[in-house]
Amino acid sequence: LFASKEDLLKELRFEASLYSDLPLLASDLPYFPPEEDDEEFDDGIHLVVCVHGLDGNSADLRLVKTFIELGLPGSRLDFLMSERNQTDTFADFDTMTDRLLDEIIQHIQLYNLTVGRISFIGHSLGNVIIRSVLTRPRFRCYLPKLHTFLSLSGPHLGTLYNNSTLVSTGLWLMQKLKKSGSLLQLTFRDHVDPRKTFLYLLSQKPGLQFFKNVVLVASPQDRYVPFHSARIEMCKTALKDRTTGPVYTEMINNLLQPLVEAKECRLIRQNVFHALPNTANTLIGRAAHIAVLDSELFLEKFFLVAGLNYFK
Repeated sequence: LFASKEDLLKELRFEASLYSDLPLLASDLPYFPPEEDDEEFDDGIHLVVCVHGLDGNSADLRLVKTFIELGLPGSRLDFLMSERNQTDTFADFDTMTDRLLDEIIQHIQLYNLTVGRISFIGHSLGNVIIRSVLTRPRFRCYLPKLHTFLSLSGPHLGTLYNNSTLVSTGLWLMQKLKKSGSLLQLTFRDHVDPRKTFLYLLSQKPGLQFFKNVVLVASPQDRYVPFHSARIEMCKTALKDRTTGPVYTEMINNLLQPLVEAKECRLIRQNVFHALPNTANTLIGRAAHIAVLDSELFLEKFFLVAGLNYFK
């Protein structure tokens, strides 16, 4: 066989080295991992729950799932691609929270899973639903198992100080047409007193500090979700706003103070700058908002450089 290979290379006048001839390989992990031995996973599987955003579906995060599986062969990961809310993402957050919580518990019970770790990956509005699930009494028994929260363009502080008038107008129209409870809550218009709005009350409840890693991925090119909202940080407009600005500051403190005080929790902010074509989608900021889902260039680089470490 070796002689045949040598003869073939001579005929082809092949003047390069073959991967199979290298003495050391780039990775010692098998491409097709061997069958897992259950004894190695006495502590249970790592459940990764993926939650889509507004008007999304369970396939939105399929590439994220693929790159994690390719990068961590042999890891006992079990993905739940949430689909319970895909028929109605315009409902209020409490309704969508109930649906996601039911879906997670039923998934664990249906497959009789022994869960060692639970991680969440959310896109856009899905991140707020995830945070809301963490506050529910029925989820309390799983809080010690929380591992990584990967937030992709999540409106953690709502869309109050969006610098795109076009997007703000579009969201307002969509809220009116769809009578959307979630869009009303994201713009702090669900209560006259801003301190009694859904997002403010959610910021007061414990949740994020139970994770080992909280990774906030944001892009300044994204006009759908404000950069500062995805990063959970202050913005200049809020500083100048004497009415709602102080409430905004309190929300940020409510979210970040427990993270700072939690010794075992790491907060990581990742800023993303996409190479985007000059199209209408790029102009209105939609292209960057969905690039975190469908850009293979971004996903491959992100997970190889940093992302996979949070799921090992």
